[in-house]
Amino acid sequence: MTAAGEAPAGAPMTAPALDLLRTGLDARTAAFLESCVRCNLCADTCHVYLADRDPASTPAAKVQRVARLYRRYHTWSGRVFPWLTGARELDDAALDDLKDAAFGRCTMCGRCALHCAVGLDPANVIGLARAMLVAAGRVPAGIQANVAAALETGNSMRIPADEVRETIAWLEDDLRQTTGDPTVTLPLDAPGKRVLYALNPREIKFFPLSISAAGLIFHAADESWTLTSSDFDITNYAYFACDRGSAGAISRRLLERAEALGVETLVVAECGHGYRSLRWEAPEYLRRTFPFEIVSFVELVDRYVAEGRIALDASRNPDRVTLHDPCNLVRSGGVIEPQRRVLARAASDFVEMTPNREHNYCCGGGGGMLAASEYAARRVAAGRLKAEQIRRTGAKVVVTPCHNCIDQLLELNKHYALGVEIRTLAEVVADALIPATPAV
Repeated sequence: MTAAGEAPAGAPMTAPALDLLRTGLDARTAAFLESCVRCNLCADTCHVYLADRDPASTPAAKVQRVARLYRRYHTWSGRVFPWLTGARELDDAALDDLKDAAFGRCTMCGRCALHCAVGLDPANVIGLARAMLVAAGRVPAGIQANVAAALETGNSMRIPADEVRETIAWLEDDLRQTTGDPTVTLPLDAPGKRVLYALNPREIKFFPLSISAAGLIFHAADESWTLTSSDFDITNYAYFACDRGSAGAISRRLLERAEALGVETLVVAECGHGYRSLRWEAPEYLRRTFPFEIVSFVELVDRYVAEGRIALDASRNPDRVTLHDPCNLVRSGGVIEPQRRVLARAASDFVEMTPNREHNYCCGGGGGMLAASEYAARRVAAGRLKAEQIRRTGAKVVVTPCHNCIDQLLELNKHYALGVEIRTLAEVVADALIPATPAV
């Protein structure tokens, strides 16, 4: 049996992609492909193009790589006079070009859509290109490996439940020792709680202190909550690949685990695409709703502050702090102001990047780019705009509520010698907590 995104040995690579282009094209995407006037007003919105100044990196050029194939198979002129219309046959060379455009030059951040003169959403078109590449078995190996791991084991890093339990037990013991509070707990696999807090596997492996910080916040808020040792993963690399079938299967595992635990709210840890894929895309993938609310941890902390369930002392975070907006949380997910309200209460000197909110630049690591090692040099180069934004703020701390962004920002910090500290929102809030819970 062959996994999605991998073509069977000896199979023609173009046939499944061509079938998708011929029969799987929705009206919205077709309208976008018909409407691009190639004015290139979108060029200066794209962090990839602004970094490399390669005409092939403009959103219009990327749309045209798909539009040329569309014209060949969906228009009379493209079928009869392809040399006049620029229509192109879908062959192996065309798939290579499509992969370069869709995975190597685009993070699907959506910023270009805000500035299109005729209202196109280039990310929607890139989504079609990626779906075709899934059908043709041309997904970057790193992305596909994460998809396979999640489908086979329930999380993208293949972390067994025993390791989760051991890590959480160690973190709980460490929290009790460092806070001197024996009542601090990190509940695990506890049914009937109000909240299930779902994690990014990288927190368990590499960033466990972000779990500890969230635990302190839940404790201070006197929340009824639990973690889960299985099917805990909020990441969804099939969402990045635009492999809807696999994305739905990955989302289903966590959503059904939350349902089995009987929680009222599924709280998505700090992850932009994890939030979007679960909150907005999963109901479409699965064609159903679930009997609980899905919120970002950012939104929940904002509620705690507004309701007086936690108290914060901004003087505990005296260094200048700036905020990076994850594209999938902010521009595509609509969670824009909660993190700003929280930081204004948790840090003494919070300053914005310019531009910010939905107009902020992608860090360069989105869209699965971090997992596609073949594009690493281009990814770091595309992050130059973000590095320049950070430097202009004069901040010593960069907060971002997304572990994907954290990984990219850590690399940019080193590559561009920014000399800043990269932190989650949970870590900053935990440091600002006023006892009841002693500071870590």
